[in-house]
Amino acid sequence: MADEVIVDALPYIDHGYDDVGVRESAMAMVEEECRRYRPTKNYLDHLPLPASTPFETPLMINEFERIQNRLPMETLSMKRYELPPPPSGKLSEVSAWQESIENSMAQLEHQWVRSLNLELMLDYGTEAWKSYLEVFTAMQAKAQLQLQQLKKDMQDVNWQRKQAQTQAGEKLRALEAHWVLLVSKNYEIETECVELEKVIKAAREQLDQLTPSSEEQLPQTEHINGHATRSDSNDTNSNDVDEAAAENEDEPTNDA
Repeated sequence: MADEVIVDALPYIDHGYDDVGVRESAMAMVEEECRRYRPTKNYLDHLPLPASTPFETPLMINEFERIQNRLPMETLSMKRYELPPPPSGKLSEVSAWQESIENSMAQLEHQWVRSLNLELMLDYGTEAWKSYLEVFTAMQAKAQLQLQQLKKDMQDVNWQRKQAQTQAGEKLRALEAHWVLLVSKNYEIETECVELEKVIKAAREQLDQLTPSSEEQLPQTEHINGHATRSDSNDTNSNDVDEAAAENEDEPTNDA
């Protein structure tokens, strides 16, 4: 398949990772790759920008604009916690004093709310904290269970990987042994073929030495042909004599 990943490493079977020079060789390959890699100014130009606007609030937008414009952050205003008197130029104005009185009343109310919260915390803070700790403990226990399940899943995956690699290693060793056997047989066959070729070559050379040449065979051929001719003529004469004797026996005699 196109999306299938072929893993060519079997760490549960392969050995030699801790040998001397293996780590150095791997690091040298990584350094060579880093030297040959020349990143551009922005290697993500071909990718579209992420759509982050749906998650931006008006406050975030203003803050991003401030950071982009390199403006300083506004300091925390403590004016609401101050009780300034009216300005020196407005000491005779009733509205200025009224504003100062309203500000002091707001500060007084704020302090009263703080004291009320402290009293409530003293009365119910302990139980609320215990309740929070119980919730937090339950969340921690749940997270621990999830962590244990994840560790168990990881252990199962590693066990499956080890089992699969062990089976693959046994198959690879069997195939390797079979390959070695076949290579050995091929080598033996090639050796035997070479020996047979030597024997055939030696037999041909010996046959060439024993076989006479064509000039030596010519007189023998003529002698054989002459002997065959004489034999044929003798056979013809004997046949004529036999035919004549047979005719004489068939003719009637004069006395009869």
